[in-house]
Amino acid sequence: MTGDLASAQRFYGAVMGWHFRATRLGEGFSIAFSEGAPVAGLGALAHRLVLPAAWTPYFAVDDADVTAARIVERGATMAVGPLGFGTGRAALASDPDGAVFGFWQGEVIPDWTVGRGSAPVWLELRTRDAFAAAVFYGEVLDWAGERAGCCTVSYEHDHVVLRHGNDTTARIVGGALEEAPDPQVRPRWHVHFRVPDLEAALETATTLGGRVVSPVENTSTSRSVVLADPDGAPFTVVAPQDG
Repeated sequence: MTGDLASAQRFYGAVMGWHFRATRLGEGFSIAFSEGAPVAGLGALAHRLVLPAAWTPYFAVDDADVTAARIVERGATMAVGPLGFGTGRAALASDPDGAVFGFWQGEVIPDWTVGRGSAPVWLELRTRDAFAAAVFYGEVLDWAGERAGCCTVSYEHDHVVLRHGNDTTARIVGGALEEAPDPQVRPRWHVHFRVPDLEAALETATTLGGRVVSPVENTSTSRSVVLADPDGAPFTVVAPQDG
């Protein structure tokens, strides 16, 4: 969600190589495509809402009312909805630690995935207590349930990892220090996007008014860095490791 949709499209189109299409949700929303596959949605914030620009994950659910009830029952907050919206129903909520997320009941664009192809590499929840967060989202969104096609959850290297089939779709990272949650961690969801060339993405982003937020992080397979767009919304770009 952004205060200037046209400006955001210019920025992400140049940095990420995305193309945009209008949706049935109205002129204030568009879908970003990369190599023909949907990767993200951009929406214009209503002028009456004084909210920061941000990337927010939306999770598909079978019943928005059931999901909303589960959220409230577990001491979290429903902020908006569920409301009828285009071809479905949408809502915004925050988990017990304040991380904002959305959920959607309705049609999903074919080929919309996370973890493979041109899609976002993964979603990451940065929170104080990874285990407690995993229990909350597992109960609310029915992760690790018994229905066919459900996600699996595992605990790996102090992270909670969510997979759909062979694709890693989300990670939950805690701020624990010697078994105690770090009270300074500001819980939030963070999105990682693929780019073919990290330096080119950095140069384009800063030229267009974005900024670099973190040092480049290197692993054996990838290089990544946190950026902020001109409105201040943070996101991570990930490129393959050279060679």
